[in-house]
Amino acid sequence: MTASINSIKNFATLNTPIEPYRLPLEKRLEGDPEQTIQNHYASACEQFHSGVWSSEVGTWQIKYTEEEYCEILEGCSKITDLDGNSLTVAKGDRFVIPKGFEGTWEVIGHCKKIYVIYEQK
Repeated sequence: MTASINSIKNFATLNTPIEPYRLPLEKRLEGDPEQTIQNHYASACEQFHSGVWSSEVGTWQIKYTEEEYCEILEGCSKITDLDGNSLTVAKGDRFVIPKGFEGTWEVIGHCKKIYVIYEQK
Protein backbone atom coordinates (compact mmCIF):
# COMPACT_ATOMS: atom_id res chain seq x y z
CA MET A 1 0.00 0.00 0.00
CA THR A 2 1.38 3.40 -0.98
CA ALA A 3 0.50 6.50 1.03
CA SER A 4 0.33 10.00 -0.41
CA ILE A 5 1.48 13.34 0.99
CA ASN A 6 -2.12 13.87 2.17
CA SER A 7 -1.73 11.02 4.67
CA ILE A 8 0.92 12.91 6.68
CA LYS A 9 -0.52 14.21 9.98
CA ASN A 10 0.87 17.67 10.78
CA PHE A 11 -0.08 18.41 14.40
CA ALA A 12 0.18 22.16 13.77
CA THR A 13 -2.55 22.14 11.14
CA LEU A 14 -4.86 19.38 12.42
CA ASN A 15 -8.15 20.45 13.94
CA THR A 16 -8.36 17.51 16.37
CA PRO A 17 -10.82 18.06 19.21
CA ILE A 18 -9.43 18.47 22.73
CA GLU A 19 -11.19 15.99 25.00
CA PRO A 20 -11.33 16.74 28.75
CA TYR A 21 -11.41 13.88 31.27
CA ARG A 22 -10.78 13.00 34.90
CA LEU A 23 -8.87 10.02 36.23
CA PRO A 24 -10.80 7.15 37.81
CA LEU A 25 -11.09 7.57 41.59
CA GLU A 26 -9.15 4.35 42.27
CA LYS A 27 -6.02 5.75 40.51
CA ARG A 28 -6.01 9.15 42.25
CA LEU A 29 -3.66 9.67 45.19
CA GLU A 30 -3.81 13.49 45.51
CA GLY A 31 -6.16 15.96 43.90
CA ASP A 32 -8.64 15.55 41.08
CA PRO A 33 -6.64 16.94 38.15
CA GLU A 34 -8.51 17.95 35.04
CA GLN A 35 -6.74 16.42 32.06
CA THR A 36 -7.09 16.77 28.31
CA ILE A 37 -6.11 14.60 25.41
CA GLN A 38 -5.84 15.53 21.76
CA ASN A 39 -5.20 12.24 19.97
CA HIS A 40 -3.96 13.36 16.56
CA TYR A 41 -3.27 9.88 15.22
CA ALA A 42 -4.33 6.28 15.82
CA SER A 43 -3.13 3.51 13.53
CA ALA A 44 -5.64 1.18 11.89
CA CYS A 45 -4.35 -1.68 14.08
CA GLU A 46 -4.97 0.45 17.23
CA GLN A 47 -1.40 -0.21 18.48
CA PHE A 48 0.18 3.19 17.71
CA HIS A 49 -1.13 6.57 18.91
CA SER A 50 0.22 10.10 19.08
CA GLY A 51 -1.02 13.46 20.23
CA VAL A 52 -0.95 16.03 23.00
CA TRP A 53 -1.87 15.49 26.68
CA SER A 54 -2.14 17.98 29.51
CA SER A 55 -2.94 17.85 33.21
CA GLU A 56 -3.44 20.13 36.17
CA VAL A 57 -1.77 19.48 39.55
CA GLY A 58 -2.31 16.06 41.13
CA THR A 59 -0.81 12.61 41.76
CA TRP A 60 -2.00 9.22 40.53
CA GLN A 61 -0.89 5.63 40.11
CA ILE A 62 0.52 4.49 36.76
CA LYS A 63 1.03 1.02 35.30
CA TYR A 64 2.31 0.95 31.73
CA THR A 65 1.15 -1.80 29.37
CA GLU A 66 2.58 0.24 26.49
CA GLU A 67 5.85 1.93 25.47
CA GLU A 68 5.51 5.73 25.57
CA TYR A 69 7.77 8.47 24.22
CA CYS A 70 7.11 11.82 25.91
CA GLU A 71 8.28 15.35 25.19
CA ILE A 72 7.36 17.90 27.85
CA LEU A 73 6.13 21.15 26.29
CA GLU A 74 5.09 22.99 29.48
CA GLY A 75 5.30 22.57 33.21
CA CYS A 76 6.84 20.00 35.47
CA SER A 77 6.09 16.46 36.64
CA LYS A 78 7.70 13.90 38.93
CA ILE A 79 7.62 10.22 37.97
CA THR A 80 8.33 7.77 40.81
CA ASP A 81 8.83 4.00 40.63
CA LEU A 82 7.63 1.44 43.17
CA ASP A 83 11.02 1.54 44.97
CA GLY A 84 10.72 5.30 45.58
CA ASN A 85 13.24 6.39 42.92
CA SER A 86 12.05 9.47 41.05
CA LEU A 87 12.73 11.53 37.96
CA THR A 88 11.58 15.14 37.62
CA VAL A 89 10.80 16.16 34.04
CA ALA A 90 10.23 19.67 32.75
CA LYS A 91 9.88 21.65 29.53
CA GLY A 92 12.27 20.36 26.88
CA ASP A 93 12.78 16.92 28.42
CA ARG A 94 12.33 13.90 26.14
CA PHE A 95 12.15 10.35 27.45
CA VAL A 96 10.63 6.89 27.03
CA ILE A 97 8.63 5.07 29.69
CA PRO A 98 8.94 1.31 29.09
CA LYS A 99 6.20 -1.27 29.16
CA GLY A 100 5.93 -2.70 32.68
CA PHE A 101 6.80 0.54 34.52
CA GLU A 102 4.71 1.02 37.68
CA GLY A 103 4.64 3.85 40.15
CA THR A 104 3.16 7.34 40.35
CA TRP A 105 2.93 10.43 38.16
CA GLU A 106 2.79 13.76 40.00
CA VAL A 107 2.05 16.97 38.13
CA ILE A 108 3.79 19.72 40.11
CA GLY A 109 2.69 22.57 37.85
CA HIS A 110 0.35 22.42 34.85
CA CYS A 111 2.01 19.94 32.48
CA LYS A 112 1.63 19.47 28.74
CA LYS A 113 3.36 16.81 26.65
CA ILE A 114 3.51 15.25 23.22
CA TYR A 115 3.08 11.50 23.47
CA VAL A 116 3.80 8.65 21.09
CA ILE A 117 2.48 5.30 22.31
CA TYR A 118 3.06 1.79 21.01
CA GLU A 119 1.16 -1.07 22.60
CA GLN A 120 1.79 -4.53 21.21
CA LYS A 121 -1.35 -6.66 21.09
